[in-house]
Amino acid sequence: MIFLVARPSKMAEKQELRRQIGGVGAVMLGLGSILGTGVFVSIGSGAGGGGSNSIWAIVLAAAVAICNGLSSAQLAAVHPVSGGTYEYGYRWLSPRMGFVAGWLFLCAKSASAATAALGLSGYLASLLSQRVIENEGLSYAGNVLGGITLLACITGIVLIGIRRTTRINTVIVCLTLISLTVLVIAGLGVKGDFNFARPPESIEVVQSGPQHDSWYALFSAAALMFVAYTGYGRIATMGEEVVDPGKIIPRAMIITLAIAMLVYVSVAWVGIATIGTVGLSDATGKWAAPLFRVAESTGMRWVVVLVGVGGITAMLGVMLNLILGLSRVVLAMARRSDLPTSLAAIDRRGVPLRATLAVATVIGALVLIGDVKLAWSFSATTVLIYYALTNLCAIRVDSTERIFPVGFAWFGLLGCCGLVLFIPWQMLVVVASLIALGMLLRWLRESGADDP
Repeated sequence: MIFLVARPSKMAEKQELRRQIGGVGAVMLGLGSILGTGVFVSIGSGAGGGGSNSIWAIVLAAAVAICNGLSSAQLAAVHPVSGGTYEYGYRWLSPRMGFVAGWLFLCAKSASAATAALGLSGYLASLLSQRVIENEGLSYAGNVLGGITLLACITGIVLIGIRRTTRINTVIVCLTLISLTVLVIAGLGVKGDFNFARPPESIEVVQSGPQHDSWYALFSAAALMFVAYTGYGRIATMGEEVVDPGKIIPRAMIITLAIAMLVYVSVAWVGIATIGTVGLSDATGKWAAPLFRVAESTGMRWVVVLVGVGGITAMLGVMLNLILGLSRVVLAMARRSDLPTSLAAIDRRGVPLRATLAVATVIGALVLIGDVKLAWSFSATTVLIYYALTNLCAIRVDSTERIFPVGFAWFGLLGCCGLVLFIPWQMLVVVASLIALGMLLRWLRESGADDP
């Protein structure tokens, strides 16, 4: 990775970012990060293993996410700087744990951004063809090329500055919410009824056997769906640019998570009730566009077009916000010389140009994998560990600075540690190896800095 080639030095001279994000902008930032890959792609991945349990998996994931969100809000309120848990780890745990948190964030969200790029390419191709069911799926080359091209365009938008970026994000979120609302209403017209308390029976079950029809399916699907909520962390990551962060950040996180859970449950219910878990899972694997197929099941062409447009705008929003958040973590790590200090530079418009370009390069490399489900599973694993560290930090906050009861942080910690046990062990080995690699590279840089 290009991040690791420069020689460390003393803490880079800190250039301040401007506080330009208000309450509405913060909520839109969170929703723009959540209502993208999470609803337009990951619901299909969660349904693949969870069956009709996917509805309750979404609720369970939301409960854990709310506790984690309150922990993030607590930390951001008392320590409102760019960098999120990377900075919190330094302050409340140790420099090594802070580095691990930052490293995990870069790995997890780079994978999420790559997923969004592939999903964006999938929805765009599906919209252009308007007959995804009759296609055999996108070719690897076509999807990857589309993802790389769209990534370059989004990076250019990020580089124009945070104020304009926030306005663009607000428009994207509004279009996304409209398309999802129409999809749910149209799906209800096909199915006929709706009851949150009674999830629909899956039309088909992806896999048979006890582990796919029981509590195991519930928790494994919840582990995959948890990452779909984690966009709220972008609000905390941008803490240095939020006006009155002590008040705005906690409020924005709670509002964001409440809206996201309502949207997820509604869309998942309609998706399972209309095309079943097999349909959702297959559409995710072949086209990275499961909701496009749900829209086609309504038989209304204008709904298909609207959902296609909504999927495109949602992925645009996710990529936009992920690149924003990742660049700020790179900025924070560069300030501490955990990454090359040259990445800490901020241009005259208040944009961390080098950090943003470095992030885009890494995401582009991950897009080359071309596998949506693999990228999402990797992101889910690293995110669960990352937020376990977030909750550990929140537990260490002094009682005089506490906004929320410490019990929320404990529940969030136990939830993250519990859900990670339902991740395939092969993925856990990969993540553990990446953590070890990051620590080794950090040790080598420190050793090099100590040499005369």
